[in-house]
Amino acid sequence: MQEVAKPYQLEGGYCNSLTTYSRFLTREVTIGNIPMGGLNPIRIQSMTTTDTMDTIATVEQTIRMVHSGCEYVRITAPSIKEAENLANIKKELRLRGYDVPLIADIHFTPNAAESAARIVEKVRVNPGNYADKKKFENLEYTTDAYQAELERIYKKFTPLVKICKEYGTAMRIGTNHGSLSDRIMSHYGDTPRGMVESAMEFIRMCEDQNFYNLCISMKASNTQIMVQAYRLLVETMVKEGMNYPLHLGVTEAGDGEDGRIKSAVGIGTLLADGLGDTIRVSLTEDPEFEAPVARALADRYEKPLRNNTKAFTSTLDAKNLPYSPYQYSRGITKQIQQIGGNNPPVVMIDVSNQNLKDPYFLSSIGYNYSAGLDKYNLTDQACDLVYLGDKLPSFSFPGNLKQVYNYDTWLRLKDKHNCYPVFNFDSFSDRDIKDDTLNFLKINANHFSAFVLILPNLVNLPLVLILEGNQGVQSIRPFFIELAKNNAQIPVIIKNTYTNIDSDQLMLYAASDMGALLTDGFGDGVWIKATENIALSLINSTSFGILQATRTRISKTEYISCPSCGRTLFDLQETTQYIRSKTDHLKGIKIAIMGCIVNGPGEMADADYGYVGTGPGKITLYRGKEVVKKNVNTPSALDELIEIIREDGNWVETVEG
Repeated sequence: MQEVAKPYQLEGGYCNSLTTYSRFLTREVTIGNIPMGGLNPIRIQSMTTTDTMDTIATVEQTIRMVHSGCEYVRITAPSIKEAENLANIKKELRLRGYDVPLIADIHFTPNAAESAARIVEKVRVNPGNYADKKKFENLEYTTDAYQAELERIYKKFTPLVKICKEYGTAMRIGTNHGSLSDRIMSHYGDTPRGMVESAMEFIRMCEDQNFYNLCISMKASNTQIMVQAYRLLVETMVKEGMNYPLHLGVTEAGDGEDGRIKSAVGIGTLLADGLGDTIRVSLTEDPEFEAPVARALADRYEKPLRNNTKAFTSTLDAKNLPYSPYQYSRGITKQIQQIGGNNPPVVMIDVSNQNLKDPYFLSSIGYNYSAGLDKYNLTDQACDLVYLGDKLPSFSFPGNLKQVYNYDTWLRLKDKHNCYPVFNFDSFSDRDIKDDTLNFLKINANHFSAFVLILPNLVNLPLVLILEGNQGVQSIRPFFIELAKNNAQIPVIIKNTYTNIDSDQLMLYAASDMGALLTDGFGDGVWIKATENIALSLINSTSFGILQATRTRISKTEYISCPSCGRTLFDLQETTQYIRSKTDHLKGIKIAIMGCIVNGPGEMADADYGYVGTGPGKITLYRGKEVVKKNVNTPSALDELIEIIREDGNWVETVEG
């Protein structure tokens, strides 16, 4: 086995640099004819949704996935019969001229893994259920008893390792937040540290057998947990002299706009720090739609920055940062009106190019105008502030929608009620007249040394922090770090400007940039500015989607929906849309929709309610991780779920009209 990088020993830190992009150099692993890690490009993969026993359907879907950009294809093998049929699938693919490396996805069944490892190029095992139990029991272990359990697992796991060595098969040790074993949960709790230790136990067993053809994943549906776990994993591996490649993914991200934004927040945050060697975007859609999203995320970091890859040489001690990269904590800022303090982050939208004679355009940012009543009805995603620049509307704005104007225009306003000025940094000190309650200051993230000189003058002044184009999180993170070091508790609205991109790119780029900062507790608001080809409604929904995905502001129902695979017992896409149509007004409620028992109840993570397939035409309903009703007939399952929500006092009747 060729070693690309030597082991590292560092005091702390999880990436090469917090201030410049640099990809963390990992060990190269062999997966068929397409190696991963080292200096190789970020690889793209997805997973089939067909029945693995349907050879032709699986082959044809695999081919469509390859054409969509997949470099690896994963196929579920829930039992030994599916594992054995992988040989037929592989044979048919080769006959058709496709040599894409295949990955067997294994849960619960070591015998299936051992069979598959003799056939395909890679196997994925989940350390939470490969040889351990998951019954949600609180177990207590003495040191000797815990070690005895590890020895039992070692004996059960070792045969697979030996087969992988013999056949040149790679392995992914894939930890999932929702399926940590009772043993790990009892020892480490439901934490990122527990996820890391679950994987590290299996990695150490592999190394004890001199097997190094590994990659590692730390998946969760909660993006904060997911990011923290990967960071802890890298820190832990580096301390033990390891540098295995990372498989990135947000599990059960959902579908549509929400799924793409949530995936970009989690995956993009890690890619921005130079972490990640392969990506799987998990959408509740056909797998062909996943690869282009993953490729768009990878290309953003890889194409212009690929040559800036080096071994881990950072002198940063992460323990001395004014925040923790491993545990979420909102940055401390003072409250100025509804911005900062304990308030959720605000959303600011530029409307200066809109038709300011027409109040109906405000519906795209959450304010529905009623001409008959001359009133506005607010949606759950009504933005908090609008920027008008030097433009003046010819109608009255909603009373709770703050208007922000360039300073000179604001100064000329006769009625300044609910209107506030924004200053340019270079002229701020020369402006004598300021609003008594709320002012905004535009400043570039690179200007902190000049900014610190005027800090004493910034009473009641929230900042609009400008982050233009593709500067990346590294250009703005140091500003927040310096603010914290100077104990400058000033609220900050993060502004990013995007040009020459389409709507899909806007969602992914903004979610990556802003999500990375919000995940670390930075920022009291977001302001996405884009060119006129991007609909205002998309800018608004993306802004709220980023806050929802980072769990910093909940504005709608959250659906934790697994991607389809061969284990799924119902049509996930159709069912998800049906459940969404009946429950999407339940603000703040999290509903998990899982196609099989493998992805529930554990994979439901912190969902409030669960809808899990347990057999053909049968659904089991959960309250949290507690089974409430078993084997409910599918036609009545949603009504039964709604009744459970109603019994808990969480149901809200919809308002017609």
